Amino acid sequence: MELRTLRYFVAVAEELHFGRAAARLHMSQPPLSRAIKQLETEVGAALFERSPAGVVLTPAGAVLLDEARTLLDRADRVRVRVAAVVGTATLTLGILGDGADTRVHRLATAYRHRHPHVEVRIRKADLTDPTCGLRAGLVDVALTRGPFDETGLTVHELRTDPVGALLRADDPLSRRDSLQLADLADRRWFLFPKDTDSAWQRYWNGGTSRQGPVVRSVPECRQAVLWNGTVGMTPLDHEPTEGLVVVPLSDARPSRTVVAWKEGASDTNPLIRSFVRAAAASHRD
Repeated sequence: MELRTLRYFVAVAEELHFGRAAARLHMSQPPLSRAIKQLETEVGAALFERSPAGVVLTPAGAVLLDEARTLLDRADRVRVRVAAVVGTATLTLGILGDGADTRVHRLATAYRHRHPHVEVRIRKADLTDPTCGLRAGLVDVALTRGPFDETGLTVHELRTDPVGALLRADDPLSRRDSLQLADLADRRWFLFPKDTDSAWQRYWNGGTSRQGPVVRSVPECRQAVLWNGTVGMTPLDHEPTEGLVVVPLSDARPSRTVVAWKEGASDTNPLIRSFVRAAAASHRD
């Protein structure tokens, strides 16, 4: 029973779909299916119940998933401890400047407990780079928000957050229980610079072209609203500063909190694999 095969199995078990698991593993589906079949032969039991809609774990599969996660985590810890001895146990983490993950304290505690000898270097990115330096090779893994161009990257969704309109407290719309994007159609919005990722820009502009002041950070967004009466979108769980309010947007797609890394990087870097598992676990609890 090889560790690689167990990683294949965990991917299928978490995605509950061979196609999605193959995409996550950056491989075609036939060899993945063969590997799972071989694993089922080795353990002497069916691990999945298959249907056109996808797969579900059998009781045997559920037991193996729990054990496989433990084995893979242990294997990565061994690699990390060896790396620490030779002085190479460093992980550079990019964090979006909007405080994307409100559970970051829990994640940091869990990761430090798991890898006390790993040095985690933090690079905080502003809102003009949702990949937090991944494309430029400045970080190993990013804790950020989508959507953005995922070409060459692997992106794992941790959760979704509802969004609202950021308004001045004395704005006539601030007294509404909820709004729709059409209610803000004639307003000036805060915008990101023109060279910002287009998918990111389009999402935070409510899906259409807008006019308004250019901003690069969360404080600049808030100040643009406070001083100019412009509007924009923000996650509902972000506390506005004094003089501002957030009104839920009923027809806006939720914002995705994600962990991202370069394609293939987790295959060779156990620190990335371990971080992704810790991030996922911190959002399952």
